[in-house]
Amino acid sequence: MKLLTGLVFCSLVLGVSSRGWFSFLGEAYDGARDMWRAYSDMREANYINSDKYFHARGNYDAAQRGPGGAWAAEVISDARENIQKLLGRGAEDTLADQAANEWGRSGKDPNHFRPAGLPEKY
Repeated sequence: MKLLTGLVFCSLVLGVSSRGWFSFLGEAYDGARDMWRAYSDMREANYINSDKYFHARGNYDAAQRGPGGAWAAEVISDARENIQKLLGRGAEDTLADQAANEWGRSGKDPNHFRPAGLPEKY
């Protein structure tokens, strides 16, 4: 439902043309893949205190795709944090995750959150 609402909103408010739809959807798809890659890397790295870096990096990479990527990053980030709230994760950690998400989406360097010693692969 959020996807449909977001697409209608973009169409009506932002005036996305039919050609722009394909661009927006492509950016959103690629942005979602960027978010998945950051999540997969975080799981693979399994490195203490690295989650904020991967949050920022996934959002940064997705937002670099364009408006569709930034939209996908925001929807995915918000959904993930809302699920975490339902599961009883602390509000303080959720706020810190959202700050890292917004940092990355705004185009700021995700390495700000990079922990010392995290392998260069990431």
